[in-house]
Amino acid sequence: MSDVQTLPQTTIDSDVAWRSINAIRFLSIDAVERANSGHPGAPMGLAPTAYALWQHVLKHAPGTPGWVDRDRVVLSAGHASMLLYSMLHLTGYDLSMDEIKDFRQWDSKTPGHPEYGLTAGVEATTGPLGQGLGNAVGFALAEKILANTFNRPGHEIINHKTYAICSDGDMMEGVAAEAASLAGTLQLGKLVVIYDDNQISIEGDTDKAFREDVSARYEAYGFHIVEPVDGNDPEGIVNALKAANDEPDKPTLVTVRSVIGFGSPNLAGTGAVHGKAMGGDEVALTRTQLGWEYEPFDIPDDVYEHMQAGVKRGQELSDDWHSRFGAYKDEHPELSKRLHQDIHGLLPEGWDDGLNRLVGSIDAPIATRAVSGEALHAITPKLPRLIGGSADLAESNNTEVEGRGSFSPELLEGRNLHFGVREHGMGAVSNGMALHGGVIPYAATFLIFSDYMRPAIRVGALSHAPCIWIFTHDSIGLGEDGPTHQPISQLMGLRMIPNLTVIRPADADETFEAWRIAIENKSGPTALILTRQNLPQLSAIGAQSFARGYVQRGAYVIADTDSDPDVVIIGTGSETQLALGAALKLQEDGVAARAVSMPSWELFQQQPEDYRESVLPRNVRARVSVEAGTTIGWERYTGFDGACIGIDRYGASAPGDTVMANLGFTVDNVVETARSLL
Repeated sequence: MSDVQTLPQTTIDSDVAWRSINAIRFLSIDAVERANSGHPGAPMGLAPTAYALWQHVLKHAPGTPGWVDRDRVVLSAGHASMLLYSMLHLTGYDLSMDEIKDFRQWDSKTPGHPEYGLTAGVEATTGPLGQGLGNAVGFALAEKILANTFNRPGHEIINHKTYAICSDGDMMEGVAAEAASLAGTLQLGKLVVIYDDNQISIEGDTDKAFREDVSARYEAYGFHIVEPVDGNDPEGIVNALKAANDEPDKPTLVTVRSVIGFGSPNLAGTGAVHGKAMGGDEVALTRTQLGWEYEPFDIPDDVYEHMQAGVKRGQELSDDWHSRFGAYKDEHPELSKRLHQDIHGLLPEGWDDGLNRLVGSIDAPIATRAVSGEALHAITPKLPRLIGGSADLAESNNTEVEGRGSFSPELLEGRNLHFGVREHGMGAVSNGMALHGGVIPYAATFLIFSDYMRPAIRVGALSHAPCIWIFTHDSIGLGEDGPTHQPISQLMGLRMIPNLTVIRPADADETFEAWRIAIENKSGPTALILTRQNLPQLSAIGAQSFARGYVQRGAYVIADTDSDPDVVIIGTGSETQLALGAALKLQEDGVAARAVSMPSWELFQQQPEDYRESVLPRNVRARVSVEAGTTIGWERYTGFDGACIGIDRYGASAPGDTVMANLGFTVDNVVETARSLL
């Protein structure tokens, strides 16, 4: 259980406490009013809850916001961002009043919705509703894994809670249901969900579309349910939050019945105060109603002194933890070294020895999904913090590592995760694990179902969360499952997401190198796009010898001529063999043809211009791309006078080779297409 119970108590009904609560309200009101944009209503209603949490429950250190064993707060209701910014400013985080005044302005640390990595104290990028709750589940899961891995008798080095502040809208979203169901199943007892049940959304009363018993639903998920508490009773809220300690083996739902826009004489309790500035007249009336006699952005000194008492307390908690970690280090030097590496994202020496042994070891045709499974088995012995699983497709995705067990309340040392058929929740939970730190999460499904988790992929990329997404069954080549399972636009759709590195390897060696890139990529997520069908090794069908570093450059020449090429044929994934075969056939006929493997657009675009020119020269007469997906976008590399062999329709149910051949994915068709350009 968290040592949060030992924090000193303050009388909640003191004058300075209530003026602090109103300071939270009016900082939020004034910032929204100044920007003439934002959501004042939720911060006004939630101010007592935020005060109770930060001042009386939360284990945090504003002066060292990255302290490993801090409690985490995820504002899933990201539209209430000024609530979070107000709390961070008032409690002593590095967020100045000037930044508060610049709410929603260019280059400020107070964007309209919280962004991880931009503002000290913001734990996750939130805004799309439900994502933050999923992230919080990931935080709690990572904490449980790390606690089981590193804690020893007398040394509870990892021991913290995660608090998710959620709105009615969060509770309506399917991703929240997916994540919460998983949290209950895994008995994540250090997760506390604070449900702001103000019963208002943008369109007005929630009963127009949302009349369910949320507490009953969460109880069915396996949550500990705390009876609803009055949103203007901070002492009751403190007691409710501490009641989470009563059920250490269950996540907790605390329902807070707040009034949106509390204090506004004309707008409180209505949708009108949800998502826009209140206007000068109503703000003035609200000041009078709440007895707030201060000018905009004017905070009394005693409020600052009261709210920033946590700075000293937090430093003491942090110092105490570091002292205890010193004792832990003396008694468990190897564990402490590994914990330091894991928390700071450092890779142990020789982590890729297993990969190095695998490169060049496979001769026979093999599906890249199977190669990926071999890579996982090779990496995890020296990198045990690589933890993940599949959305109920582990056997198809090749993501279950033998000997690692399945993580569950009964087997906490298990390292194969089972997300269930919950792609969207899987994505949000994995993002939370990555943002928590200490683990490298991977998550898998079929490429077609990346659409189910696309919002999580996008927000994870925005957050630079280093997740590894494994997408198998990557094209019409999967065959008989037919067009419902055959991805057409998904690959290009993923390439359109900034900060996401997409790699579609063409054979075993490219797949091993793709895994090396994914593990070493700290700047954001990586998507591995893998086949169901067997692929030959490029070297076995005439490609130039493979060397480590080629895939890292995004594209490279696999067959060339002695002279400048007249035609360059570019392939990715399973179609690279067609590009290679066509180039070799054209060469036999006297055509100066070059074949290029392009596993990653993103990595190729990062290369110096002279390298890109050496692979795809500007003055070549013709360029042809070959990829079993939409042709839209390939003009970047073929030019508008080149040719794109792809698929701009749905696939069909038949053996994979038959579907591929009937839709033009043959060496002969590539050759004829190239000839038509020349």
